[in-house]
This record gives sequence, structure tokens and C-alpha cells, in this order.
Amino acid sequence: MAEPGPAVRRRSRPARKRSRAPVQLRAAASPLACKRLSPSVEEASAEPPVWAAGGECTNDSEEDMFGDYDSFYGNDSLLAQVDDMEQVYLQDKDMDIKAAGEFMLGNLQSGTDQRKQSDFSTSENAAGHKAERDDGFQMNENDLIDNKEEPGDFILEDLPSSQFLYLEEMDELSSASRKSAGMERIDNYMNSCLDKISSPSFCHVAEHREGNTEFPMVSKCDLSKRESLKDHLKSAMTGNAKAQTPLVSKTKQLKEAILSEEICVARKTIESSSDDIGPFYGLPSKVKDLLRQFRGIETLYEWQHDCLTLESLHQRKNLIYSLPTSGGKTLVAEILILQELLCRQKDVLMILPYVAIVQEKVWGLSSFGVELGFLVEEYAGSKGRFPPIKRRIKNSLYIATIEKGHALVNSLIETERIDHLGLVVVDELHMLGEGSRGAVLEMTLAKILYTSKNTQIIGMSATLNNVGDLQKFLQADYYTNNFRPVELKEYIKIRDTIYEVDGKAENGFTFSRLLSFKYSSNLEKADPDHIIALVTEVIPKYSCLIFCPTKKNCENVASMVCKYLNKEFRAHREKEKKDLIKNLKTIGNGSICPVLKHTIPFGIAYHHSGLTNDERKSIEEAYSAGVLCLLACTATLAAGVNLPARRVILRAPYVAREFLKKNQYKQMIGRAGRAGIDSAGESILIVQEKDKQLVQDLVNSPLENCYSNLLPEFTKGIQSLLLSLVGLKIAVTLEEIYSFMCHTLLGVQQQLLSKEKSLLDIIKEGVENLIENGLLKGKISEKDDNSQSILAITQLGKATYKGSIDLAYCNALYRELKKGLEGLVLESNLHLLYLATPYDMIYNCNPDWMIYLRQFNQLSAAEQRVADIVGVPESFITKKASGQAIRKNMDSAIINRLYLSFVLYTLLKETNVWSVSEKFNMSRGYVQSLLTSAASFASCVLHFCEELEEFWVYKALLTELTKQLTYCVKAELIPLMEVAGVLEDQPK
Repeated sequence: MAEPGPAVRRRSRPARKRSRAPVQLRAAASPLACKRLSPSVEEASAEPPVWAAGGECTNDSEEDMFGDYDSFYGNDSLLAQVDDMEQVYLQDKDMDIKAAGEFMLGNLQSGTDQRKQSDFSTSENAAGHKAERDDGFQMNENDLIDNKEEPGDFILEDLPSSQFLYLEEMDELSSASRKSAGMERIDNYMNSCLDKISSPSFCHVAEHREGNTEFPMVSKCDLSKRESLKDHLKSAMTGNAKAQTPLVSKTKQLKEAILSEEICVARKTIESSSDDIGPFYGLPSKVKDLLRQFRGIETLYEWQHDCLTLESLHQRKNLIYSLPTSGGKTLVAEILILQELLCRQKDVLMILPYVAIVQEKVWGLSSFGVELGFLVEEYAGSKGRFPPIKRRIKNSLYIATIEKGHALVNSLIETERIDHLGLVVVDELHMLGEGSRGAVLEMTLAKILYTSKNTQIIGMSATLNNVGDLQKFLQADYYTNNFRPVELKEYIKIRDTIYEVDGKAENGFTFSRLLSFKYSSNLEKADPDHIIALVTEVIPKYSCLIFCPTKKNCENVASMVCKYLNKEFRAHREKEKKDLIKNLKTIGNGSICPVLKHTIPFGIAYHHSGLTNDERKSIEEAYSAGVLCLLACTATLAAGVNLPARRVILRAPYVAREFLKKNQYKQMIGRAGRAGIDSAGESILIVQEKDKQLVQDLVNSPLENCYSNLLPEFTKGIQSLLLSLVGLKIAVTLEEIYSFMCHTLLGVQQQLLSKEKSLLDIIKEGVENLIENGLLKGKISEKDDNSQSILAITQLGKATYKGSIDLAYCNALYRELKKGLEGLVLESNLHLLYLATPYDMIYNCNPDWMIYLRQFNQLSAAEQRVADIVGVPESFITKKASGQAIRKNMDSAIINRLYLSFVLYTLLKETNVWSVSEKFNMSRGYVQSLLTSAASFASCVLHFCEELEEFWVYKALLTELTKQLTYCVKAELIPLMEVAGVLEDQPK
């Protein structure tokens, strides 16, 4: 059981009072008094009668300011001892009255310390709210509330404990405040109390009861000398009573005590690995209430209960679990995260594939963090601190993209804090097999597995095939289930016939039905795939998604459907649609996409990367609320936010120009069927005759296997891994590096390597390449006996891995930064923006040469000099704009990079995505994506420069530039944007 909750004070009653313990005055005793405490003073053990002046035993008055608990004279045998000692002490004529008061208070503290500890209890609070009540006097609420009134929801907290602190300021406090009725009762009570102590009859009784004490007793008290002590005590109590104290809710206090107790129970339960999982899967019942409040979740699915009660989880083994899309995988991960944060008191890292999903998850879990007392930190774009701040009280949940998660793990390993990371959750684990991002994810997980034996890894995905390799790599157990909250029916449409996908059929699908929608000749030409017929069967009553191969196709489909819909569709939730259009105009500073302006009145919109973040969010919210009933979208929506539909239509079995993969197909059709809303979900794949056989193979084929990308992505893969292994001192010899590599997914899949090169040969080749490029230093010999030679990282190599710079660009970045030192143009930030423009976006850029020339001519003379410095002369731009042939070959990477820096420069001046996108003839989504990537890359370049002393001048410049790119506001507004709680006006 947890420690008992905080003691709740009760109202005093006129009836016979229960036993009271003397209060502890820990801070009241002076050092002098503490020195002179006599060891002969013993603690009083039972409640004695209280003697009035007439010698009769009587009950206390209702005016007792200490209520049902401590009374100032609750133990007269103790006070008799104090009285006797004081008399002896006062015989020393060199000691003043104040010292006597300190002496008496010191003895009172010593005599009551143990007794007080038994009367007061403390309660640990998981949210960090202090519930201890360990010092000073306690005031009963009846001193401030009339006895006839019932106590309200709020009571006063305990008074401060340091009595002499208030004693010193007593004169100032007394003159500044008037005495209230409650304070007068305290004065009267203290007068009565001290009179009883100083009366001869009381002294006589005390002398009689303590006749065996070693101090000689006096039969008469010196009232004139006692007057000073009495005043001191009254003044101290008056000062304490007048001090302002915050109000605290009794109800809130009790709830926090219950939450604290349940957290302790859950922690003990998890540590003991018993079958008794506590209130809610090892968590306080408040978590269940929050899930109901924030998510509307009343109960868990059966598979979720089975997964959470797996023996492997109780033994803290790594786990991979796989279920179809919309099966509820994320909720299981979130419960495991809360267990780690609240019960085991460890930090957690959650890795998600895209920035938008990271931001959505940060927003969704922040409310849980506020209620349960942990921090939610975003690591995406330019956000995130390396290493993270070390918290003393609250634990942190880091929600990161794949790249930021890798940088975070590197910083924790470097600072030897990786063991503080108790859990790592990876969503979309199948991304291990997807290009350079898969290579980075593999490196991250391999480092965690190799450097920390206490960190648990949880991976989840809807599309996993070669699970055996992944289990071996992650040393994990596996759980799978075919559960879906609603039934999914898959269909294929060829011409005007719909077939149902049937794995038992010979060709994979069977005849279902013919389309009943009658097309005119004009409509047949405009819509040969019968999209309108398929759509109108479900909208506006139900929702529908149409996945299209390209962004342009999304807009065309949305416009075409609206063109042939009845006007009745406009009347459905007309007011909300007008509000949505108004909101989109506000986002665009008065501008709105003409396609959206036309389609939204019909409840239709498109969704792709060409939208800004705010536009995309508004459209998603409108779709979730039912204001929009149809979205024409690209495949990125399938892997992004959760937007389910009654029917999902795949416009063609292609993503851009590539034929659909089985994993992508499963992701898309997994959006069909909304739990709690639809009884079933439908997916329809529109197929042309030429693709019929390919689709048949697609439907009948298994999911694609997940293979390591460390080798295919050479610079971002194995070379980057080797560099960071040496830099972090995880492995500094060939033998250690080979041992590490055997524990990667590449090491598990060694049999797939060509016979010409073994894993060790690949490692040697990679290390030699790093040494040649000046990133590592050391010697690699062909002989096996030299495998123990120690490798070391150079300063350039350290800057490269700490800045997360792609090894393909690190030397080019170094040269450009070095060249910038010779003549960095600081009249504006154009030159810095060029250095912060990301390399990976320049290959998708096709400059419009007329725009290029127009923007160049608008620059000042100093800014035009930047183009000459980086290697793009004005004559070249002029000739390209006029269509003249150019014999001299120019580096297209530099040309494109300067063009993108013009875009960023204009954006920072105007802070309006719409106007900039129109000036450069780019989609506003692309412009915003460029801005986000530039902010992230500027942060990487900053970390790169911090490791190279020669680039010290860039540190302050890049720090400010990163902030400008992050917030995209005027420079004078940046300090305001950094204030927590300020509404960020992101670029519209």
C-alpha cells in the first residue's frame, strides 16, 4: 500500500475533546537554546488533565485555535518540566528574557518531536504538488468560519513553521494590519493559556507531579519576568496568523492523495510482476477517466487486454505487435508509455514517421501530461534540445521524427544518460525497409540495444511480413491479431463491373454486381471510371476517400465530381461550410484556393502536400466533423493522420508513376470503416484492362519483406553509422565494430550479401573511406592481427555526426562555410540563408529563369555580390532568362540552392506563404515545406559549427537565423514567440 494521504483537519466540537499531541516547533528554537537542552527531559506519554486556576480539571474551550489536534498546553507534565528548568535558568542574572523564551521553545521542540511525527502523515503526489504538512502550528478552520457554517471546499493550509522568522518582523506586521475577530480569539486564548502556566497553583501542581526531577522547584513564579516571554509567544503566533496563506481545495487534495496511492500500488505491482495488475493495467484509475474524457474510450478491445497482459511485457521483454489499420494499436502503446512514466519513473521516446503526426501526437498527449504530471517534448523540424534537459522531478515523453530521434539517442549516449530512457516506442516499424529513413531508424534501434540493457523497445505496424528477422534484430517477442473494429470488404472495379476480392477464388476475386448508375454520353466522357456513381452511393450521409496518383489529379477529381452533383448537396450543413471557407480565407490573409472555393460548398475538398499546415488541419477537422463528406487525396494521407471513411476508392493502382505495392495498398484500404459509426467498410480499386494481371498479382501476393537499408544508403547508412560508433566510443576497433554490426538488421540478414564481400570486408571499406575523407584517423591493415588498432574521430568527423549532416555533403558544407569567412555578406541575411538551404531539396527544384532574373534585379548591390561569391554570376542568369546558349558548365546544385535561398529571403521579409508562392510560381505547401526543412537544416549547421572552433562567428548568427526560420515572423517579434503560451501566428 502507498503511504497514507495527507491528514485532513476537522472541526472542533464542544463535546469532550480527544487526545492531542503537543505541536513541534522545529524552527522556533534558537541555536543557543538547542545547545542547552537537557537530556533528562522525557517525552510525555499520555494526555493529562488541564488544571484551572481553582484547581479543578476541566475541558478546553472551543476557542482552542489548534482544533482537534495539537494544544499548546496539552501535556502539563511536560510543561511542568519546562517551567522548572526555566526557573533554574532565570536565576542566572546575565541571561535576558528572550534567551529564556528560546530555551523554553527549544525544550518544547525536543519533548514533542517524536509525538508529532505520529500525528502527522505525508502523502506523495505524482503531479509534484507538495502535500507535506511537517512544520509549525495548525489552524482550525473554525477560527475563520463561524461554528454554525459547514466547512466549504477550501480550507487554509498549515501555517509556516519558522516561528522566529515571523517574530523578527512582528512589529512591522502588527503595525501594517488590524486585528481580526479571529486574531482576538487567539490573543485571548494565549493570555489564558500563559496565565495558567504562570499561576502559582499551576506551578504547585507541576512541582508536585514532577517532584523527582533533578532541577529544584520554586513555589512562586516571577510574573514580572514571565511577562516578556508571554509577549514573545503571543507576537510569534500573531505574526504567523496574519501571514497570507494560499487556499487549497480539500476535494483536490483528497483526489491527489488517491492518485498518489494508486501510482504507488501500480509501481509495486509492476516491480513484483504479479498477476494483480492494479486499478487499470498497473495505472491509477484516473488514467481510465482521462481516456473516457479525452478520447471517449469506455472499454478496451479484447485483443488490447490480451496484449497488455502478456507475460513478456511483465518481464520487460521487447515486443513487436501487428494488426490491421484502425485496429487500435496506438492505444496499447500509449498505456505502456504511461506505465513507464508514472510507475517506473523513466523517460520515454516515441518515434513517428512524419512531422505532422508528431505535432498531432504532442497535442493529443499534452493534456495527459498536465493531468498526470509528466512533460511532453516535441523533437521535429528545428525543435528539440540536445542533450535534453535533465529533469529532477518530472519525467519526459520525447515525441520525435526518425531523424530527431536518432540525434536524441546519440546525445543521451554521449552524456551517459541512455539508461534514463526506459522505453522506446516505434510506430510504423515497417519503415525500417524504406530508404535512408529506414537506415537511420535501424541505427537508432541498434545503438539502444547495444548500449542499454534496461531500455525496452516496442514496435508496431499494420504491414509486416518477415517478422522473424525483425524479432532476431530487436530480440523481441511477437504478437499478432486479425482484429478490425468493423468488417472490411475489398472490391475491384473493371469497366462497369465490380468484383469482390476472394482469396479462395481461382483468380483472386469473384463477381459482385453491376453499376446501377445510368450515365449520359457527356458524363461518360467526363467520368469514364464511374467515380461519380461510386461516390453518390455513400455521400453525403457517409464519408468517402478517393486516393489519386498525383496532386494535380486530386484537384481535378474534386472539381469534376462537383460539376455533376445535384445542387441538393449544397444544402447539407451549409452554414458550417461557409464557416470553413471563411476560416481558410483568414488563414490565407484573404486568399483562398479557387478549387477549394468551388468544391467546399458541395462538401468536397482535396488533401495533399500542396496545402499549408493550417489549411490541411482545417480540412481534416471539417472532414472528421462531417462537414466535408469527400476528400480526394494522395497516398500520404494513408500513412498520416487517422481519417477513416465508409468507402475508400483507389483511382488507379499507381503512386505517381510507380505501380502500387502491397504495403501501400493495405495502408490505403485500411482507412475503410469507422469504429462506432459504420457497420462495415468498403474499398474499391479501379482497374484498367491493361493492369488487370498486375492487380491480380497484387491482391494475391504477400506483404513485402523488410530489408536493411544500411548498404543501399551508403553515406546515410553504413558510413554514417561507422562514424558515430567511433565518435560516441561505442566501438573503436574493427573487432568491436564487427561485433556491433552483427547485432544490426544488416547483420541478421548477412546471408543476403553478395558472396564477393563479407560483412567484415564492407566494414573495412567503409572505415578506409572515412579515413580518406578526413573524418576518422587510424590505420587499417589487411592482417587480422591488427584488428585491435584503435580508431579516433577527427574534429570534422565529430562535427558531422553531431550536426546530423549527410556525409555526402559534409565536405561541401565545410568548404562553403570556410569560404564565407573570407567575405560573409551581412548587410542582410541572404548569404546566411544560402548556407542554411538544405541540400536534399535542390534536386527537386526547377527554376523559372524570368522569375530568377526579376528577383536578382530586386536585390541591393551588396546582396547581388552574394551570387558572385557562391558562383552564380549575373551574366549567367541573364543569358538563361533570354534563352541564350551557354557553353560554360555550371553546377546546377549551386544554381538551384541560390534560387531556393531567394524564396526563403522573400518569405522572411513578407512572412506570407501565399504571396511568396505566387511570386515564384510554387505551391504554397512546397514553400512551407522548404521553410520547415531550412529551419531544421539551419539547426544542424549550427551544431556542426559548434564543434569547429574556426567557425565560432557563425554560432550567434545561425542561432538567430534558426529562430527566424522556425517562427517566420519579424525579428523584433521573436522574443515574444519564445514565451510559452503565446499564440504562434505561423506563416499563412
